[in-house]
Amino acid sequence: MSEAPVEDRRTEKDGIDLGMLLIALLTVLLMVMFWHRGWTLAFLLAETVVISIVLWQACDPFAEAAQWVGRTYRLPGSVRGATLDAIASSLPELFSGIFFVILMAASSTDPGAMAQTVGEGYGSTIATCAGSAIYNMILIPGVCALVISVRRASRPAIDVERDVVWRDGLFFLACEALLLYFLFQDTMHWWMGAAFVALYVLYVAKLQRDARAYRRHFREVKQVFDETGLDAPWRETKRALAERGARIDRGTVARIKQALRQGHGDEPEDDEEVGGSAGVFFRCLRVPLNRGTAWGVIAASTAVAAVACYFLVEAVYATADKLGVAPFFVAVILAAAASSLPDMFLSIGAARRGDDSGAISNAFGSNIFDICICLSLPLLLACFLNGWQPISLLQDGKPMAGLVGLRMLLWVLSLLTLAIIWHKRRVTRVNGIILCALYCVFIAYAILGSLDVEIFGYAL
Repeated sequence: MSEAPVEDRRTEKDGIDLGMLLIALLTVLLMVMFWHRGWTLAFLLAETVVISIVLWQACDPFAEAAQWVGRTYRLPGSVRGATLDAIASSLPELFSGIFFVILMAASSTDPGAMAQTVGEGYGSTIATCAGSAIYNMILIPGVCALVISVRRASRPAIDVERDVVWRDGLFFLACEALLLYFLFQDTMHWWMGAAFVALYVLYVAKLQRDARAYRRHFREVKQVFDETGLDAPWRETKRALAERGARIDRGTVARIKQALRQGHGDEPEDDEEVGGSAGVFFRCLRVPLNRGTAWGVIAASTAVAAVACYFLVEAVYATADKLGVAPFFVAVILAAAASSLPDMFLSIGAARRGDDSGAISNAFGSNIFDICICLSLPLLLACFLNGWQPISLLQDGKPMAGLVGLRMLLWVLSLLTLAIIWHKRRVTRVNGIILCALYCVFIAYAILGSLDVEIFGYAL
């Protein structure tokens, strides 16, 4: 892979984000005006936008603190994006799923109807996580490609490492295939959630092994460059590595060379060597990061995200009631988009800093976390509230509204997106336009489904 020029690696985390602050204030004013005038639907939409901004502001310092942890232990960009960044940006999906189940369970006054109400709540959880997975898989790479094509003239496309597609992409498809198998059943059991948790443990174990291998390769490549210099040709570097018995591919050597050019020549030994700070409230405040403050920022951000997700779930149910449609279709667009905004900003920021692999692997990692954790924990909670009985995916003897189309689109759109990313392992402006068009297809499905449109006798 080509190395990112110095100007592409600059960070944009310094200074107050006045533009987004003004947009947030304007949205709050509109929300208040709509509430005062009694425009319920407009108020709910404005409230969702405000909640989405709050979630972004909660996840942004969380991500910076998590990235500080990743830099401290020198995780490679693809590993950091697939774990720390993914968890940071997937907190909204996790808390939204939990609150969908809890609020529906709390609304049930008849113990005999608990299974039905909890099932409806978990159906909204499926819609949110699946809709977020499609948003992450399709829209994030597409928008990143469009932004980079305009803002990074020296390298106007997203270059994707082979490991990102083979490891994160294929593992995501495996998780998705298992999810689809479960969704084609009439009920979901608690052990299905446990299976997803176990699958995520395997994924993290694989990432840890990759991280250990990267640290070993880093030391070996650094020793070679200390002797030959960073400008040594690839053949000379390959021969020197072979003499040491090290088998390292060219892409890994290029990433390590880039890290060495940026001055990361030694393993950090203390907090001061790593440095960094977290921006709070549109970066009006900067919190210096060390081992104490980093975890404090993570805890505070988690609490704010949880509160915001509670109001997001309330807004989804209120919007569905106002429109007279199933909460499933509101959640699959409104909640999914609102909860995925942090993913979007994380990936765009990573791409503009030159970390293309981190930008794409964040999308894959977020989806893996959504399926394995954000769906499994609410499922375990729903089964617990239902006396550990299975959760039904049927309504009046038929598949839950919206579930049939979602199952098909989730698999088809994921395969198409992965094929686009795999082709030359590069996402260009044209690819970005195609991906955005695919997301429009998904939006059309949700709108048609909410209108009770049937295809081949099956409700969407």
